[in-house]
Amino acid sequence: MKARYVLAIALAVAGVCVAAYPTALNMAYDEQVRRQQAQFKAGDTDPDRLYEFLVKENERLHEQGQSGLVDAFSYEIPGVDLSTYGLQDNRIGFIEIPAIGANLPIYLGATRENMRHGAVHLTQTSYPIGGPNTNAVIAAHRGGTLEMFRDIHKISIGDEILVTNFRERLRYQANQIQIISPDDINRIKIQEGRDLITLISCNPLGKNYERYVLYAERVR
Repeated sequence: MKARYVLAIALAVAGVCVAAYPTALNMAYDEQVRRQQAQFKAGDTDPDRLYEFLVKENERLHEQGQSGLVDAFSYEIPGVDLSTYGLQDNRIGFIEIPAIGANLPIYLGATRENMRHGAVHLTQTSYPIGGPNTNAVIAAHRGGTLEMFRDIHKISIGDEILVTNFRERLRYQANQIQIISPDDINRIKIQEGRDLITLISCNPLGKNYERYVLYAERVR
């Protein structure tokens, strides 16, 4: 009888630990991101030189019609090594979405490793520095233990999305939602004259045969 009692207590404690694990992991992750943000702000960078380079890259992407965006592998290889400009881990900034409590670093290159650690910028799309004829596409996981973009479907039209890069903070407003197929590249390309970011994640939740896409336009 005593053994059953001890076993019951042990199972109950184990159940509580299992239930609490995701919450604890997300709290630890949030604290890690806050430390990264503090380091990012205090870093020794050359923002003007990097900004000028990325403006030219964004112009090139627009002029060439994003011709390098041909398949999923186009997203993965970073187009610039940010360490040469004083930025660590090829992390170009952070994205905050107050409506769902999301605060994630943004890494260049949509590799599996980068996606384990935060949001990623899809190579061959505009860099997240704003400007006309730009559309920075930012992706993150939705179905793992870390929340990341799990609640992307709870973002409403008009909600604010903030992107902090190495130079400034940009404010966007959600204005359109679409469900697309994974290979529908044209739906995430630059839109003439517009200053956009596009958030993208797997759909439905826990699956990957569709993409949930949220467009947001710069608010001056």
